[in-house]
Parts: sequence; structure tokens; C-alpha cells
Amino acid sequence: MIAVPTLETGAADEDAVELARTLTAAGHRAVVVSCGGRLEGELAACGAQFVRLDMASINPVVIARNAFVLARLIRQRHCGVVHALARAPGWSGYAAARMTGVAFLTTWYGGFRDQNLFKHAYNGVMARGEQVIAMSDQIADIIAERHRVAADRIIVIPSHIDIARFDPTRIEPERVDAVRAAWGVGPGTRVIMVVGRILRRKGHHVVVRAARRLKDMGLRDFAFVLVGEDNGSSSYSGELWDLVMTTKTTDVIRIAGPPADEPAAYMGAAAVISAAIQLESPQRPLLEAMAMARPVIVSDLAAGSDTVLAPPAVTEDRMTGWRFRSGNDAELAATLIGLLSASESTRLAVGRRGRERVKSQFATQAAPDQMLALYSEIARRPA
Repeated sequence: MIAVPTLETGAADEDAVELARTLTAAGHRAVVVSCGGRLEGELAACGAQFVRLDMASINPVVIARNAFVLARLIRQRHCGVVHALARAPGWSGYAAARMTGVAFLTTWYGGFRDQNLFKHAYNGVMARGEQVIAMSDQIADIIAERHRVAADRIIVIPSHIDIARFDPTRIEPERVDAVRAAWGVGPGTRVIMVVGRILRRKGHHVVVRAARRLKDMGLRDFAFVLVGEDNGSSSYSGELWDLVMTTKTTDVIRIAGPPADEPAAYMGAAAVISAAIQLESPQRPLLEAMAMARPVIVSDLAAGSDTVLAPPAVTEDRMTGWRFRSGNDAELAATLIGLLSASESTRLAVGRRGRERVKSQFATQAAPDQMLALYSEIARRPA
């Protein structure tokens, strides 16, 4: 059983589908419990079972009710493992696993804010897995430090990217033109795609302030396209648009939402940005952009140096992208100027090295095989 809040565009959402695909391909049964979303079709296509349940709610009454529903599903579907990909479904899944005596796993995608005892306790369910999966070494360090999880209970398993789907040589120009037309940008406009859900921790406000700086520097013929999902769960999207109005950047900011044709969308961009101001594992869209040989710019909290190689850590002939200090819009603007003024051969070389890095680190069969081995091993443990 895979418990995830939604099936939209987030890292947990897309990993739920990837895990279900891996399990069914290996002859196992995957039951995904979620509110659902636009990825339901992909889930059905891979042969997984889908159960609709409000797993996104943080209401304690709903979480408790969900625990009993999950326990009944575990018994009915003969589930041997419960795998929680977020905190709210984590609490329901943990209680259901305890009720039924099955194994409980968690996966961490970011460094949750831990600003008070209540948040620490709420986050703590993600450290209660018999095995705790971290998407990067940085996240593993955070788990061990904050929750005193023993090293042998933490395992690092990175995301797996379908390198064949995200192949720049397979994208027809007509697909790229269609995406850019939907964004409302002309052929001479350089698009900087901004990935990540419309949430404060993703740093979109930093991008807007950087856009203002670029305009002040006299830069023209560029547009930032924000392709993250906005689920309307906070006031941030309204505050973000207020900032766009205040900075007079409405002409260079597009809040477009997730594209229907993701590979073509990456090809339509001159660069892809992840501006996170809170520590997280490398976002799947960022890795997909690298697979599409797009130049990437990341904050120092959006992706570790093990993912995006950038000066001064490496020489320019080894770099796979650019980095800037999180929250520093002046540094982001300067980085963008450097990228956009670089020669075409330099940008192509950076993109090519980024694709090779994704192929070697995130596109092999190692991660799916490691996940299957973990499921198999933990399911055999005594209840």
C-alpha cells in the first residue's frame, strides 16, 4: 500500500506512480490510496489499484478515521507493506500498520520546517518507519540529526527518471511551438522555466524580484514561466501575484501551471530554475530538465552538489549547471545574466553534461531494483 496525499505534480505524487509501475512490472500488486489527481490515468495504465480517500487532510479526526479505513483495506487487499510518502498519510498509515501488524516505511523528500515542538512531533511520524528512505544524502543527514534515527534505518534511494521519455532528439518542433504558443511567448522570447509547486518554500518570490532586476538592467525579450501546480491551499499565490504587480513584472511573468507535454515544455525553455528556500531533495522536474539537456540554475537548498555540478566546486568544463545562494535575488539575476550571455556552445555543453549525469545517476535500474529488494526484505520480517 502506497499512501500519498494527491496524484498531481509533486515529487511524492509522481514517485507514487513510479513505485506502482515498478511493483506491477515485477509481478506485485500496488494499492495507491490518495485524494487523486491528474496522474490517475498513468496509475491505471500501469495496472495499479487506486483507492480514493482524503489523505491530504491534516485534521486529526480525518487522520484517525483514515487509519481505520486503511486497516480494513490492508486486510482486504492482503497488503504486506505500508509505504507513506508524506506526513498526513504517514500518521494514518502508521496507525493502520500497527493495528494490522504489517511493515511501515516512509520516504522523505525535503527538510520539513521544525520551528516548534508541535511541528517536530508532527514531522516525527516520518522517522517512525522500520526503514526511512531519503532522496539524497543531505536529507539523510537532516533525518539523523533532528530525529536521532539510527544510521542502519536510513537508506538513500534517489528518484528514477525515464531517460527514453525525456530525450531531446525525440521532440518534434511542432510540439515545442504548441507549448510556447500556450504560454503566449513569441519566437524571439527566451523562456526561463520555473519549476516547483506554487508554495513559499519553492522561492517563486525570489524569481519575481530577480525579474525586476533584469528589467532594471535593460534586459529584454525574456519571460519567466511558472509551471508549478497551485492547489490554492495557502495565501501565497495571491501574495505572489501582488508582488508581480508591485514590481511591474506582469509583462515577463507567466503563471501557466503544469504543461500537458512536459518534454516539449523543457525544450521550449532556454533555462530551468529551482529557487527553493527550504532544503529539499532534487525535484523530479529539475532532473527531467537536465535529462532534456536544458541548462539549469538551482539554489543551494534546491539540489546538492552531488546533483548539479557548478563552480567553484568544479571547473567550468565539468559544470552541469549554475548555483546561487537561496533567497538571494541579486545573485540569481547575476547568474541569469551569465547564463543568457554565454555562448550557444557553452550552454549546449552544460546541457549535454547534465543529461549524461542524469543517465548515470538517476536513469539506471539500480534505484528500482533497490526499492524492490527493500520491499521484499521488510515484508519478510516478523510482525
